[in-house]
Amino acid sequence: MNAVNTGLHAAGDMLLDVRNLKVHLRVSDQIVRAVDGADLKVHQSECVGVVGESGSGKSTLVRAVSRLMPNLRIEELSGDVKFEGRDLLSMSDRDLRALRRARGFSMIFQDPLGYLNPTQRVERQIAEALSDNARGQSAGQRVCNLLDEVGFADPRNVARRFPHELSGGMRQRVMIAMALASDPKILFADEPTTALDATVQLQVLETIYRLHKERNMAVAIITHDLGVIAELCDRVYVMKGGQTVESASTIDLFERPQHPYSARLIGLSTHGRHEKSVLS
Repeated sequence: MNAVNTGLHAAGDMLLDVRNLKVHLRVSDQIVRAVDGADLKVHQSECVGVVGESGSGKSTLVRAVSRLMPNLRIEELSGDVKFEGRDLLSMSDRDLRALRRARGFSMIFQDPLGYLNPTQRVERQIAEALSDNARGQSAGQRVCNLLDEVGFADPRNVARRFPHELSGGMRQRVMIAMALASDPKILFADEPTTALDATVQLQVLETIYRLHKERNMAVAIITHDLGVIAELCDRVYVMKGGQTVESASTIDLFERPQHPYSARLIGLSTHGRHEKSVLS
């Protein structure tokens, strides 16, 4: 297991502070309480996990925080969501876009093919995500540097290709490179390995963890897999029914779970399914 932090942080190193977030959706004639009182804190340079079974609200939580919700009718979006003290829920779309492009936060998703433009080459798509001060004549080299950073042996070749010419694992690495283009302080990873086979899952997780350490970048990983939490995360939030039912350091959660649901998840989890540790 990863050697985790003690959970003690200086007051000034808080990046994200989410309290009592509610996201209620209208589906036909019913109200779905997708998130119904969830909390989440992310400090500088730490890796935080959000875990729960399907339907627990974990993906909706981070999508609401980043204001990247799918095209659904939102009946209620409330709570206190602060990024470095700035209120994200009341922020204008323009200011939010500026924040994303200027060392704010980025997200990688489960299905990269659904978020990559099939008609544009990789180089152009990553270049469009570069922060303003990284654009210009050096954009092509910056794109290659990012592709190299996420593990491509021949970044110039990959930059010239279209998404459909890449494997699933390669597309996910391109998505990570796009997310890194704005030099974010927090990277949200929403089930980043769900559609990949076990070997490629391990490679992608190794990449995310390495970048987390090398860039001194905070990461929030959304997953149903407690094995991933055990390997990567300093702290963890457990979600059930749209609510945060427990938050703890990873060691405390596994050794002394306080909520029966957390204990059940740990009991059901399959440890050691990867051929080697992500941290090896």
